[in-house]
Amino acid sequence: MNLIVIGLNHKTADVEVREKVAFAGEKLEPALTQLCQMDEVQEAIVLSTCNRVEIYTNVNNGNRAEVDIKDFISRFHGVSREALDRSLFVRPGDEGIRHIFRVASSLDSMVVGEPQILGQLKDAYEFSLERKKTGILLNRLVKKAISVAKRVRTETRIAENAVSISFAAVELARKIFDDLSTKSAMLLGAGEMAELAARHLINAGVKSMLVSNRTHARACELASEFNGKPVKFEDFINEMAHVDIVICSTGAPNYVVLKEQVKEVMKARRNRPIFFIDISVPRNLDPAINDLDNVYLYDVDDLQGVVDTNVEQRRQEAEKAEAIVTEEITSFNRWLSSLDAVPTVVALREQAEMVRDEELSKALNKLGDADERTTKVIRALAHNIVNKMLHPPTATLRTEAADKENLIDLVRRIYKLDSGEE
Repeated sequence: MNLIVIGLNHKTADVEVREKVAFAGEKLEPALTQLCQMDEVQEAIVLSTCNRVEIYTNVNNGNRAEVDIKDFISRFHGVSREALDRSLFVRPGDEGIRHIFRVASSLDSMVVGEPQILGQLKDAYEFSLERKKTGILLNRLVKKAISVAKRVRTETRIAENAVSISFAAVELARKIFDDLSTKSAMLLGAGEMAELAARHLINAGVKSMLVSNRTHARACELASEFNGKPVKFEDFINEMAHVDIVICSTGAPNYVVLKEQVKEVMKARRNRPIFFIDISVPRNLDPAINDLDNVYLYDVDDLQGVVDTNVEQRRQEAEKAEAIVTEEITSFNRWLSSLDAVPTVVALREQAEMVRDEELSKALNKLGDADERTTKVIRALAHNIVNKMLHPPTATLRTEAADKENLIDLVRRIYKLDSGEE
């Protein structure tokens, strides 16, 4: 068994190259079929996402398989080998195991700690499994990778801190209000980061979303996406009294919300807390707003500070996760090493059972008309002796990692297990 991982990702190829070689939609099934028709390929999984295209295989000959798989990618997508070779990486053996464990644990992701990749890996595996394109190696490897990812999530805090501006805004909102499910929000403007923050707020439990934009048609469009309510731009100050969170990104060159306006809003709210997120550059919310009681205002620089702190925390947690991955590689290799001994263990047991049955038959014939109880006891005795004698050598063959090849050869010679020997 030889594991080999061949692919490219956001670190080795730009988005244009990744798009060209993606196995998206209807391309995946014929690609998987063609891969497994190759002489050298025994098992295959194709993982294709926006950030990576990777092929995991169990092959007979790693060198020949590498050439064949690269040629296949080139031929399937109509991309020259020369162009591909500038972006493709190859991870054989332990390097491949480490790579798959790191991918599953999101240590290889563009945003370390993001949860989506594990689901994508599971989907890719299920796709191959359902089509019987996986076997003993990839089945065990992917299940182990999933286990490693869960262990990383459990034993580290790698996914706990926001590392995007939009999600950092939601984290801060949670700190202020604790439970967002009872809160309402307003999206003021249609900037990309503000829109993303609004989506994160809805995912975090916010039930009501108002949308206001200078172009009212755009406000209506976004409100429809959020299952919210559009508000005319000239009316947003009045409506602000009814929301708890305001996300602002209008693209205006000056302030669109002033301190005096918010002071009136707070009177209408009876001084209940309100949270402003200004993701505009230049800022659209008057910084003096933050001087008011129960008013919390954060701008891009504030949010970036949160993100920078969280990125450093994730980096520290990633170091712990890498140690877990290394430990689990050792564990997986112990299982992998045990597979080398399986034919010898099977042959040794078959030989021992054949001798046992022959000698048992002779003994029972000599006893003649032995009663059923005596026969049963003798058979059990013979079985137990063989099992207890076989346990130490077979257990050692399965677990001994050092010099395993010589150990297997020695056992085969001692017990004359190779065909032709007597």
